[in-house]
Amino acid sequence: MRIRIVGAGAMGRGIAQWAASAGHTVELGDVRPEAVTEALDFVVSMLDRAVAKGRMSSAERDGAVARLEPLAEPWAAGPEVELVIEAVREDLATKAEVFGKLERALPPSAVFATNTSSLSVTRIAATLQDPSRLAGLHFFNPVPLMRIVEVVPGAATRPEIPALLTELVEGCGHRAVTVADTPGFLVNHAGRGLVTEALALLEESVADPAEIDRIARDVLGLRMGPFELMDLTGLDVTAAVIDSIWEGFRYEARLRPSFLTPSRVVAGLHGRKTGRGWYAYGDGISGPAPESAVTGDAERPVFLVPGGRPETAAYEESLAGSLEAAGVRVERGAGPSGRAVVLVPVWGTPVSAAVAAGVGPRERTFGVEVLPSAGRRRVLAVTAAGDPAAARDARAVLARGAGGDEPYAVSVVRDTAGSVAQRLLSSVVAVGCSIAERSLAAPGDIDLAVTTGLGYPYGPLAWGEHVGAARMLELQRSLHTTTGDPRHRPTRWITERAALGLALTDPGTSPADCLG
Repeated sequence: MRIRIVGAGAMGRGIAQWAASAGHTVELGDVRPEAVTEALDFVVSMLDRAVAKGRMSSAERDGAVARLEPLAEPWAAGPEVELVIEAVREDLATKAEVFGKLERALPPSAVFATNTSSLSVTRIAATLQDPSRLAGLHFFNPVPLMRIVEVVPGAATRPEIPALLTELVEGCGHRAVTVADTPGFLVNHAGRGLVTEALALLEESVADPAEIDRIARDVLGLRMGPFELMDLTGLDVTAAVIDSIWEGFRYEARLRPSFLTPSRVVAGLHGRKTGRGWYAYGDGISGPAPESAVTGDAERPVFLVPGGRPETAAYEESLAGSLEAAGVRVERGAGPSGRAVVLVPVWGTPVSAAVAAGVGPRERTFGVEVLPSAGRRRVLAVTAAGDPAAARDARAVLARGAGGDEPYAVSVVRDTAGSVAQRLLSSVVAVGCSIAERSLAAPGDIDLAVTTGLGYPYGPLAWGEHVGAARMLELQRSLHTTTGDPRHRPTRWITERAALGLALTDPGTSPADCLG
């Protein structure tokens, strides 16, 4: 296929490398001729690096280079061009101007694709004389390494074009997911679950950014915590995406932005690129400060409150066994002794509710996370009535490892409904489920896009299924009842599947399945 790429910036050069390496002839154009030269030099250097690392043969490299053709101007005549991929700046007027010129220069048979990440594909297509020839083809940076592409039909896109683009993407070794033309498409929309809830936790002073990031990594198994991710992406970019998706979905509470971000953006605290964001960078400093040392009396006994609920029973048994193996005296019986610290396994509810129910003295009753940890980290939740000395002792006890095992890291957070990890997980799953219930993408595509595009250990639907639909529903109901915040309300997708015994990953039967 002969493909023309318009825009020789980071995305355009990445797409050019990807397509030429896969055997396609690539024309590269830009309004700045020097940008084309710089882009081609960059692509050649990347191909040379691939050869040096053994990822490509010299013959394959030479073939890819031969298939790269610079253009003197991006809208030169091109009777043999079959596909145009636009990768210019995110501005509707600019994209409309580019496609208008291309429409006059290229044959009607050429398919147009826009790499927009935030603009409506339908609105871009509406500026053309023939809007049916355009669709979205959203790549992620760096294109050769991010092996997922969103195929986005506009309202007027011809039905055969998404299939053609999907075939192209998968023929070049990437995975394609078909997504509705809605704000944020799929990956950016799904990613709001993590960052918006992290910001909500920070608003409520449940934990600082470093502690939330540690829990996200070590309990949930994410590669990067939400605040680290915002610093890498740039808070200015993240805040703009959050606002546009929230506004685009008519102020859906589940996607609500934070009051914390606008002032930080105005102050230039954008992250790594400005030297300071949620963390400081440069001059020997990079990222969060080290954790505080564990102090306190690690010999205090523990009374683990029996919840009598399936949501916490397995964890209670596992934690008790782990503590006893580490030499901790775990008390059992009707209530704690006068010296024991009281640990309450929570699922969607605050520790304060357990204190009010009389499970233990308020000064030495604390919460513990029940989600299985992806790493060696435990989480201790303290209420406003907790004794700091008792909390330090509880942290020291929880840090103990069995036998020769290394000690656990222990995060200390403020009591909240559920826990930090539970709220982050519930939000990730809920946003993914809301995408599914609106039929914006198929369940399998949602999970594929999130694991590939965001690097989560599971896609949101698979993650919820891993926990269990009934347990997820109980968590969301508890969070919603405790807080009264509509952002936590259970999704129809989870409620329905828990009632029917269907997996969260199951698309289920639709009316269309029952016709014809």
